[in-house]
Amino acid sequence: MARSEIYLDHAATTPVHPEVMPRMLPYFGYHYGNPHSIHGLGKRARIALERARAQVAGLIGASSHEIIFTSGGTEADNLAIQGVARGLSHKGRHIITSSVEHHAVLNTCAFLETSGFEVSYLGVDGQGRVDPAAVERAIRGDTILISVMHANNEVGTIEPIEEIGRIARRRGVLLHTDAVQSAGKIPIDVESLQVDLLSLAAHKLYGPKGVGALYVRSGVKLAPLVFGGGHEQGLRAGTENICAIVGFGQACTVAGRDLQRNLLHVKDLRDTLESMILERIPGAVVNGSRETRLPHVLSVTFEGLEAESIVVGLDAAGIYASAGAACTSASVTASHVLTAMGIPEHQAFGTLRLSLGFENTAEEMMHTVEVLEATVSGLRAFYDGAPEAQGVFLFPQDHQASTAAALLKGQGMAAILAATPGHLRSNGISLHCLLVGISEKEPAAEALRAAGIEIDSVHEIRGINRPLLGKTMLDKAQTFWDHLGPHGKDKDA
Repeated sequence: MARSEIYLDHAATTPVHPEVMPRMLPYFGYHYGNPHSIHGLGKRARIALERARAQVAGLIGASSHEIIFTSGGTEADNLAIQGVARGLSHKGRHIITSSVEHHAVLNTCAFLETSGFEVSYLGVDGQGRVDPAAVERAIRGDTILISVMHANNEVGTIEPIEEIGRIARRRGVLLHTDAVQSAGKIPIDVESLQVDLLSLAAHKLYGPKGVGALYVRSGVKLAPLVFGGGHEQGLRAGTENICAIVGFGQACTVAGRDLQRNLLHVKDLRDTLESMILERIPGAVVNGSRETRLPHVLSVTFEGLEAESIVVGLDAAGIYASAGAACTSASVTASHVLTAMGIPEHQAFGTLRLSLGFENTAEEMMHTVEVLEATVSGLRAFYDGAPEAQGVFLFPQDHQASTAAALLKGQGMAAILAATPGHLRSNGISLHCLLVGISEKEPAAEALRAAGIEIDSVHEIRGINRPLLGKTMLDKAQTFWDHLGPHGKDKDA
């Protein structure tokens, strides 16, 4: 029997919980009314909307009227930060945040800087933790908002929000926290945290995508970002997405009900996975706090390797994880979180994030370590013996790259899978490409053609006999990939 897929990317998104979808389905059909209509169909939708609002509030210890529905965590972050900035600009134009926030926060702050606001970006320690004393030192007479995430999405470190909350309350400054990654994973009580604003996203806690919420403490005034019919207490105009909101509410109820059981289960799996990796793979280093971290996130650095190649190797085996680097459509940059923690760029590029869910099993952890160990060993062996020049094979379809790698290895050739840059993937190229030593480029091509494996194109890359170990290597690799035009063809060919 073929082994099923193993999903270890729950920090990116989660599957919809089995108890959530059945609650959503009636609102795609029978209960299609607008919740603001005064007839029977509208009333049914309105009841569902307010029930879900209470369910979301219940997960974080809030009151129903303090929940504003949004399209997701990003919009919630924007509404919190821009809403305060616009609403309180007459009182001040200074905002405090941290250097490890999600880009939804960082880019919003950067935008406000272009509009005359001043933002203080606080550093973190080697575990990714913000110092509450640094927050207090950064507060000025014109500070109107502090925004520090509840827990980091890359390394899992839980920030001292309760302590920061006491400082903010004492100094009369509003506090926003992005709890997208922590909600449903660890207990959250807005009163204990003393936060004024808190962001949530349904798809991170087994709810549907495209819906989130912002907790707004009673009495806090925000300026809206979207104008229209005055929905969501005038803060988010537009008819509510009842189907998704109903799913969000049910996901919050299930998450709250099962929180302690899932927390212990996932933490035990995470700790087992971590121990096996450190024991079996030399040079592996765990990032983030080992004491105060989310139970489901594990960040591991494999120095001397590129994490995207590891992700590709796992993907070929049906195991789904994430690299610890932020990838754009045409380039790769070192994770801002890892570099803020003082991790060198070349190590940041070798960082893998494994994030677990309640549906994962101990057997899956053991199999993952076996595949990970073989993948890391194979990559190290390849790069240790690789010449300065390499042959690069691009394929039309994903499965062809994996099949090609297995075929060549079976014939005694050194070959590894690597990630194809996004600007080529969008042009009909597989997610994976294949690297071989330059002396084996022609024999490899002949072997693949003889086996009937379609090759889109073959190229050479020179000057890189190691993975991306810093800016110079990165620039050389980027120049190579940029040189390839649509469908992998050389631009000057």
